Amino acid sequence: MVEAIPTRSRASRRRWRAVVPVVLRWALPVLWVLWASLAWWVEPRESTEAQLDRDLATGQVVAFQRSSGWADDGAYWGSRPRAQYAPDGGMLTWTVSNGQHRYASGTPLAFESYPAEPDSSARAEQEARRAALADARQAGGSTAYRIGNAVALLAGVLTVLWLGRLIGGAPPVVGTRWFWFWVGLLPFGLGVLAWTYRELWRPPPAPVPGRGSGWRGFGWLILAAVGVSLVVAVARIVFGTTVVPG
Repeated sequence: MVEAIPTRSRASRRRWRAVVPVVLRWALPVLWVLWASLAWWVEPRESTEAQLDRDLATGQVVAFQRSSGWADDGAYWGSRPRAQYAPDGGMLTWTVSNGQHRYASGTPLAFESYPAEPDSSARAEQEARRAALADARQAGGSTAYRIGNAVALLAGVLTVLWLGRLIGGAPPVVGTRWFWFWVGLLPFGLGVLAWTYRELWRPPPAPVPGRGSGWRGFGWLILAAVGVSLVVAVARIVFGTTVVPG
């Protein structure tokens, strides 16, 4: 009886090691699809002052902020875009009731009226806009915040599951752990998808000779990141910022 306990323990560990790759094989792609869908929905879309007026007229604006640009602190791929607040900034970001974020640059009329404006109707229009923006500030954007929090949570879960398996699981068969660590940092979680496909869905029967080193993975990260950026830039030109926001 004394020897049966470690035997069961070893059998349990073997079953666990066999189950984890199967679960991750499906869980990571599903979580990525959920993350990508929500992240695409709340990604800021470039807009215009006219669209702001239409959103205000229909009561869709639930939050707004005057900004000087986007805070780019080298955050990882799963982070949410964050406007850099500035009281005198030249960019306005606002959130509509469906959770989407929009922004417009170089629109001073959206923020202030000009006392010297000779047209009284224009002054009245600016006052109405300022009042509508004040109401939007009080309304808040609960739907957008909930979606944004879900995006951050999904990105965090994806990262933890991938890193946990990469660090604590069996050694990779296509590249080293450092190789996949750097590749996994590719934008939009593409590196995590590549690891899932190559290590869980289509692994070779035996470790690949001369597996990719950490330096090779770092090089792939730089090259692939540049390539992805170019593809996104071209797609944004071809399809517009509604389809390819950013």
